[in-house]
Amino acid sequence: PLAASPDLARQLAVGALGLVARLTALCRALRLREAEGDEEGWGRAQAEAEAVRRELRDAVRPLREPGYLQALGRKAEKARKRRQRLQRRKQEAEAAREEEAARAAEREARIDQWRAKCIQEVEEKNRERELKAAADSVLSEVRKKQADTKRMVDILRALEKLRKLRKEAAGRKGVCPPPSADEAFENQVESLRTLLKNRTELYEAEERALRVMLEGEQEEERKREMEKKQKKEREKILQQKREIDSKLFGDPDEFPLAQLLQPFREYYLQAEHSVAALIQIRHEWDQFLVPADHPEGSCIPPGWVLPSLPTNDTWATAVR
Repeated sequence: PLAASPDLARQLAVGALGLVARLTALCRALRLREAEGDEEGWGRAQAEAEAVRRELRDAVRPLREPGYLQALGRKAEKARKRRQRLQRRKQEAEAAREEEAARAAEREARIDQWRAKCIQEVEEKNRERELKAAADSVLSEVRKKQADTKRMVDILRALEKLRKLRKEAAGRKGVCPPPSADEAFENQVESLRTLLKNRTELYEAEERALRVMLEGEQEEERKREMEKKQKKEREKILQQKREIDSKLFGDPDEFPLAQLLQPFREYYLQAEHSVAALIQIRHEWDQFLVPADHPEGSCIPPGWVLPSLPTNDTWATAVR
């Protein structure tokens, strides 16, 4: 039994099967020689068969030793358990690698999402800054054009005043310009005044359009800031709700709230599916619609009623 090993037993079994095959072939040859009446051939085949039978007996003798098969079975079972243990460890290692790869992929996905969000926010801020700078530049250019137009109007008014003064000085000297010159000057001044008026109206329209665009951008910025603020408020409220649910119903990782709260959800939402349940619930709630200072009752709280802290050690032990 000390020499019992699966490999040696396998070799012995393979050798024994080969001898059995040879012995079977010799038995067929013996029957054939007996049927033919060949005594000489029958004797040779019988001697060879006896030799193979003795060899087969010697080959299987280790397998017939007391306790050999039991020891072989124990070793085979130990080898089978070792293979199962190695296979189980391999599967656990593979599952651990897959889980780690999944966690790493999830972390990478969250990092990529956060990076994309940051890049998007930076790009939006850059676009807003560029748009605002472009709008400011265009608005500054429009204001510059308006200033140039106003200066040209002032120059035109100064030219009219200068011609009037020169005309009065020439009249005191007895020199009077012909009426055609006055008419040509007035036509030219009126044409320039019309041109400057049109340009002034055009620049004012451009300024109003730019101001509307800037106000729209500012309104969009205020709206985005408001949405961010509301999102933070919602996240804060959800966090508070999770904390309240955790205090009331335990840790959601240990107790799945979806299954735990299903009976409560069905109870509180039954009014959405039954008019009779809606009437009954409203009747029960209306009994408590009393002012805050009513001596016989109080109003219903707007949210969950959190349990108070334990007042003694026994209660604290039961809560834990």
